[in-house]
Amino acid sequence: MATVAEPAIRTQLLDRRQRLEVALGTHPETGSLQGLLREVDAALDRLEAGSYGICETCHDPIEPELLRADPLFRYCLPHLSPEEQRSLEKDLDLAAHIQRDLLPKQNLQHAGWEICYQYDALGPVSGDHIDVIPQGDDGLFFVLGDVAGKGIAASMLTAHLRAIFRTLIPGNLPLDHQVERANRVFCESTMSEHFATLVCGKASSNGDVEICNAGHCPPLWLRGAESDMIEATGLPLGMFCSAKYPARKLRLAPGDTLLLYTDGFSEATNHSDVEYGATRLSRVALRHRESGPRPLLHACLEDLAAHVAGAPRQDDLTMMAIRRLA
Repeated sequence: MATVAEPAIRTQLLDRRQRLEVALGTHPETGSLQGLLREVDAALDRLEAGSYGICETCHDPIEPELLRADPLFRYCLPHLSPEEQRSLEKDLDLAAHIQRDLLPKQNLQHAGWEICYQYDALGPVSGDHIDVIPQGDDGLFFVLGDVAGKGIAASMLTAHLRAIFRTLIPGNLPLDHQVERANRVFCESTMSEHFATLVCGKASSNGDVEICNAGHCPPLWLRGAESDMIEATGLPLGMFCSAKYPARKLRLAPGDTLLLYTDGFSEATNHSDVEYGATRLSRVALRHRESGPRPLLHACLEDLAAHVAGAPRQDDLTMMAIRRLA
C-alpha cells in the first residue's frame, strides 16, 4: 500500500513522464533521459500493482518524506545505497543552507517596531515558517506558521508559502483578501494532505495592527498587566480553497508586545508527557513583558527547558516577539 496520497503521486509521475517524452523528442540520444523514463514507468507499474511506497529490501513502508522529495525512491532510508545516502545528505545540507538564507533579519527595528525571533529546527530543515517584510516608513508585514509534517517536504512548502505571500504583499490588498488568495494558491498547488497553520499581520507605524490567525496557536498580546490570546479566525491554509479569513484590528501602545509561537513550543512535553501549554507561556511572558523582545524570548525558552527537563524534542520550535517602541 502506498504511504502517500496515490492520486497526487500518480499525477506527479504522469506529468514527469510527459515532460521526459517531450525532452526525448528533442534529444532522443540522451541516455540519462531514457533511464529516467524507465524509472517513472516502473513507479507507475508499482502503483498499479499496489506495491508503490514499499521498500524492495525489507518490504516496510518507505518514509513519506523521502517519497515526497523524490517519488522514484524504491528503498527506505536504512536500505539506500551508499551513493544514494551521500546524495540525500548533500541535498539536506543544501536545503538547510537555503532555508537559513531565507530567514528574516534578526533583531530588526523598523517604523517604530522591534522584532526578535528564535528559530530551532528539529532536524536539518524545518517545517516552521517565519518572515518579516518591511513596508517603507508605513510599517511591516509579519508571518509565522507551521506546515503539517517534517523534513524536506515540509521545508519545501515553507519556501512555497514565503513566495506566495511575498508575491501578494506588493498588491496592497486588504489583509483578509491576501490570506484568502494565499490559501487558494496554496490549496491548488499542493497535495490534498498538506496544510499550514499561520498567523500573519500588518503592523503600522502608528501602532495599529491587523492580524489573521489561520488555525494557528493563539498569539499573546501583552499589554500592561494583561495578556490576551488572539484566537483563530479561519481554518489552516490548504484545507478548503474558498475559506474566509477575517482580520482582527488591534492598537498597541508603546511597550506592548505580540508574542507568536508554533506548537513545538506550547505542545512540548516533559518525561511525564505533560504539555507546556499556552497558559504557562502567558504567565511567564507577563512576568518578563517589560524586558524587551530578546530577553522575553530568552526567559520563555529557559522556562520551557525547565519544564521538559531534558525530554527529547518532537517538533520544530519557533517564536517571534514584536514590540511597539516608544
